[in-house]
Amino acid sequence: MPETTPDGAPLAASPLTRAVLEIDTYAAGLGWDQPARLFALVDTAHLRAQEPGLADRLGLDEPSEAGLTPIEQEELPPGRPLDEFLATIAWPEVIAGCALTVERLMLPPSAEAAIPGDLDEAALTAWVAAHPDRQEVRMTVAVLRDGARESAVRLRDKDSATEVLTGADLVPGLADALSATFA
Repeated sequence: MPETTPDGAPLAASPLTRAVLEIDTYAAGLGWDQPARLFALVDTAHLRAQEPGLADRLGLDEPSEAGLTPIEQEELPPGRPLDEFLATIAWPEVIAGCALTVERLMLPPSAEAAIPGDLDEAALTAWVAAHPDRQEVRMTVAVLRDGARESAVRLRDKDSATEVLTGADLVPGLADALSATFA
């Protein structure tokens, strides 16, 4: 039987997967209908060595603690398209990676085939929102400077840590946009 966290979720093997699941758990604690949130990912050992005061405030005083520490950034500008905002970001070298959590409506592939082709963005949004098979999802996507990526997807209908889907290629477009912030 695999090891689990106190809430029953399986333990993650890689530091990047653990960071994604930590952010997903944090976002889940805030509830649904939240704005997108951006996180810098820093090497925990480096953070502890370079910024011991900050590490103490973050509760990272365990010398054996390894991995990545997510640090939430300022709130994203309201009303600005996410892709435009991400295009303005450049990270300093000390940042190992970044992550974003965002809520969206999703359709199953069978419904996507029925999308009318003549809709503008506002009409498409309204069409998806009114579709009976739509699913509300929270996506947490993280990328590292070296190209590694990981995602977690949580359906609102199955809002449990044991129901979170993880994988490197679940949200490739968003992972590509986040990777571009390191170019």
